[in-house]
Amino acid sequence: MAHVETTLNPPEPVEATRLSERDVQAVEQDWPFLLSLLPPDWEQQAKTTGAFQRKRGVPDAGAFLRLLFAYAYCGLSLRLTVFWAALKGIADLSEVALLKRLRHAKPWVGQLLTAKLAETTRLPRPGRAGLRVRLVDATVASRPGSTGTDWRLHLGFDLATLTVDQVEVTSAQGGETLKRLPAQPGEITLADRGYAQRQGIAALTAQGGHVIVRLNWSTVPLQHSDGRPFDLFAALRSLASTQVGEWPVRTAPATDGTPAVPGRLVVLQKSPEAAEAARRKVQQEGRRKGKTPDARTLEAAGYVLLFTTLPPEVLTAPEILELYRFRWQIELAFKRMKSLLELDALPAKDPDLCQTFLLTKLLAAVLVEELTHRWVDFSPWGYGRPAAPLALAGLSGGGGHPAPDDRPRPRARRVAARHRPDTRLKGYAPPPSQSSGPGEELAPV
Repeated sequence: MAHVETTLNPPEPVEATRLSERDVQAVEQDWPFLLSLLPPDWEQQAKTTGAFQRKRGVPDAGAFLRLLFAYAYCGLSLRLTVFWAALKGIADLSEVALLKRLRHAKPWVGQLLTAKLAETTRLPRPGRAGLRVRLVDATVASRPGSTGTDWRLHLGFDLATLTVDQVEVTSAQGGETLKRLPAQPGEITLADRGYAQRQGIAALTAQGGHVIVRLNWSTVPLQHSDGRPFDLFAALRSLASTQVGEWPVRTAPATDGTPAVPGRLVVLQKSPEAAEAARRKVQQEGRRKGKTPDARTLEAAGYVLLFTTLPPEVLTAPEILELYRFRWQIELAFKRMKSLLELDALPAKDPDLCQTFLLTKLLAAVLVEELTHRWVDFSPWGYGRPAAPLALAGLSGGGGHPAPDDRPRPRARRVAARHRPDTRLKGYAPPPSQSSGPGEELAPV
């Protein structure tokens, strides 16, 4: 403490920071439980990635990881982090030394995050008709004082387990595209209009995956199966107000050599109120950019256009529309991360520090998701499990039965309660004999 008292002034009051008592409890009292959620070789990874080479005031990799969580997850400043660490006897270092360590921690945190996401991909996938449904989207983060986009976060979200299963952090130039997504054979990827690109669709289907992607009328030219141009607006005008339209089409080959991808166009006309709201949004955007909206853009704004490579015997056109409605789950995931975990609140301008901050936040989000589900198979002996989890009763975490009401819960659940995701799905109801756990099947849509 003598070192801290001679080099640091007392920090600002805790009430003036983003510090939460429950957040700090996760890094203090519940730390052994949180460590049990990490890959078994997490300490060795700290050395192999170069994140932890010498002690110099930080006794071990576990202490350094606590500093990372205190800074990124709890939202402490560099100054408060070193003060808190010295006060608790965790580490004794200066702000500059902590800054240097944090800047070099990016590979280590990235490996930990990748390992946790790999565990998620090994969970049972009891989706409808044996198909796994994934949602993809991206959000942006900006450094302090920035007026634009500095970083883009690309997330994959498993609809069956309601968990994040893929993360990628890129610069602002890393655009939304299906080309950056790995796909398993038979897997369904749901994406919004930002991913409506012929190259991305072709790349994903070449891996054996299927897509359900919303279209703009002009971004993906469509053809009949024999190569004739498909008249989109003639097809739209032929629909009645509540009729679901369906046409066999293919994407037009691109000049860069991207091949045509066969599929179906599924269309539903919006309600008059929704169509009018969509047209107002198009007009407002045009005024903001000083442009007059194209008449075809205003007409297409009254419809929902979806392109899918799924055959009709797997999902019918109405089922495609119903399944696409679940895409709002990834929007909720982003809102939870931004509001509860303050994912977009970048505290620094340094690029390496920003990436370490974002990756640590995302690792915290994955751990919080696991904490919210671990009560199902929480063991009476404390932390960890002696054997690999068993897939029983359709539960992704194993265990087979929910914990009895009188079974003690880990203290870490109090941390997770603040960040608990909303797992309610519109159109989804668990069987009456089971609790609504993350591994249950989606009811037919």
